[in-house]
Amino acid sequence: MLLAINPHHPQPRLIAQVVSVLKAGGVIAYPTDTTYGIGCSIFSKKGLELIYQIKQRDRRKPFSFICADLSEVARFARLTNHAFKIMKRCLPGPYTFVLQASREVPDLLTTRQKTVGVRMPDHPICSALVRELGNPIVTTSANLSGEEPVGDPLEINRQFGSQLNLVIDGGLLTTDVSSVVSLVGDRIEILREGSGDLARILG
Repeated sequence: MLLAINPHHPQPRLIAQVVSVLKAGGVIAYPTDTTYGIGCSIFSKKGLELIYQIKQRDRRKPFSFICADLSEVARFARLTNHAFKIMKRCLPGPYTFVLQASREVPDLLTTRQKTVGVRMPDHPICSALVRELGNPIVTTSANLSGEEPVGDPLEINRQFGSQLNLVIDGGLLTTDVSSVVSLVGDRIEILREGSGDLARILG
């Protein structure tokens, strides 16, 4: 099902409709500040399993998730003063920060080293969804593993619509990816250079 939502001023009624799908364990495609993502509630094991199937992804590679704010990040990850200052400076924005996971994170979302990737995209639809849901949502680019991300919601619906519960049409997006930065142990390590000014990470 394709659902058009205003990307600048998301309609609360439509956001509530999407959140009802997420609360029921559903999997959706949605716009971020880089490209389209596929996700579900982090507490939906069924949804997580389906995303692995849809993307044909190696199960040893966990997904990142989107938080509403830094308070929520602190619930699901170890947020040191050093990490907090960097993330406050850069977020919301096109960055994925790798942090030590807290015990609240489901095992399917943590690496063997018990780390997690956290995002706070600068996109009104993302923000509205996680706030209305009340917990983070999984984020992974809308594509098969190893292929280019898809920035056209109509194409996402064509490719994956039969496997997804809902595809949000928030307009055409780029096929960019976020920069991935590890802050584990208060050591800054650039794991992937994508969108976003990396000079902001270093202050």
